[in-house]
Amino acid sequence: MKKLFIFVVLILSLFLYSLYAEPSNYTYNYDYWSEQVASPDAYRVSAYILGTTLGTENFRDPQGLFIKDNRIYICDSGNNRILVLEARENGEHVLVSKVSSVMIDGVESSFNYPMDIFESRDGFLYVTDTNNHRVLKLDHNWNFVYAIHKPDDESIDENTEFLPVKLVVDFANRIFVQVRNINKGLMEFDSRGDFSEYMGANKVYVNPIDYAWKLVSTQAQRARMDLFIPTEYSNLCLDRDGFVYVTNSTGQTEPVRRLNAMGQDILIRNGYEKPIGDLMFGNAGGISGRSKFIDVAAMDNDSYACFDRTRGRIFMYDFQGNLLYAFGSLGNREGCFLQPVALERMGTSLYALDSRAASLTRFDLTLYGKKINEALDEYKAGRYEASAAIWEEVLKMNGNYDLAYIGIGRAALRQGEYLKAMKYYKLKHYREGYGKAFQLYRKQWTEENLWKMLLVLGVVLFAAPVVRTIIKISKEIREE
Repeated sequence: MKKLFIFVVLILSLFLYSLYAEPSNYTYNYDYWSEQVASPDAYRVSAYILGTTLGTENFRDPQGLFIKDNRIYICDSGNNRILVLEARENGEHVLVSKVSSVMIDGVESSFNYPMDIFESRDGFLYVTDTNNHRVLKLDHNWNFVYAIHKPDDESIDENTEFLPVKLVVDFANRIFVQVRNINKGLMEFDSRGDFSEYMGANKVYVNPIDYAWKLVSTQAQRARMDLFIPTEYSNLCLDRDGFVYVTNSTGQTEPVRRLNAMGQDILIRNGYEKPIGDLMFGNAGGISGRSKFIDVAAMDNDSYACFDRTRGRIFMYDFQGNLLYAFGSLGNREGCFLQPVALERMGTSLYALDSRAASLTRFDLTLYGKKINEALDEYKAGRYEASAAIWEEVLKMNGNYDLAYIGIGRAALRQGEYLKAMKYYKLKHYREGYGKAFQLYRKQWTEENLWKMLLVLGVVLFAAPVVRTIIKISKEIREE
């Protein structure tokens, strides 16, 4: 009877915990062997926003999201409108305005499936009014300034429609626009809206077997084959330094790149693997294939989050390209998505837009996620001892976190504690770091023990002549 009572109490306790415990998203990382390792949550859902929760009709196929300060712009594309929200300190989100048209030369011009919006540093708004084939520049009161239409340029086929999809505006007010069916890179316009050039076209990767097969194929067969041409970008964002992050969702080239003013990729990729999303994946529930990044959000500490369209996951990478953690999934439960389309950040919080669920989800850092950020911030600020101490705290929360070991080793390396760095690097098979620490330790040991080596060398060089001299003198003395 007593055992039955204990069993019933245990079952009730588990049931009550499931009701009142804070909901958890499946969060994981990859180890050296490319195997998934579960970890504590780095982000948790703090708000789930629908049109009805804002006091308006539901979103319809929303496609664009932009955040500046505490203002949130949502391109409610299917309803041909843009919503402006304000995030309050108490966590509440309030609808500030709804805009569905602008006045141009005294005539009302309605939006037609707007897909993106961007607010520049000087407060102007830029809207990709996709099905109206234009990019609009508006002032902060939504007054019309000018419109960008299809450029009269020989590089654009006359039969190609001008369908601007995504855009950013840099610190020099250059406008970079991703245009559907344009694969030469981003279209760059100057501050007056005049077309300048293409920037940062995707590299073409040719399969040698396909190329060889094309050489021996007939003209009709070659016409049916895929062309070796660059692919279009899926989204872009601007980081705090003015560099443009772009994503590619085709899986045929680097899924995320960081472009400088010359269109060159300067993204650092020093992790176990390149920033490509999932390393191991199967074929379940009708979902197959590698991760395909649909958007990217650049954080203030130079880490960046990539939104995976294939499995609805968010991958966070640090400034060296190390995977910090991944979370999210496809589904109808909290923290999951049906069709991811856009990702933005407000401070350290993330906002994810789902077009099929017609929802906006806010994620806030947990204590575990905050500690990881603090460790990275301390390291970048040059406070290596403080960084190592915080990584020790992270290890107490998650003993399987490879990056914490590497972080402690990296901090030790900067402090000249090369043996300690080698120890922590070796624990997680970080060969590059171990090799560097060993090289520096060898140099340090050589410098500290140079006098000893010279002494030994001197003994070796002069011992034999001295011994011979002593033997010779001893012999002469005996002969006398």
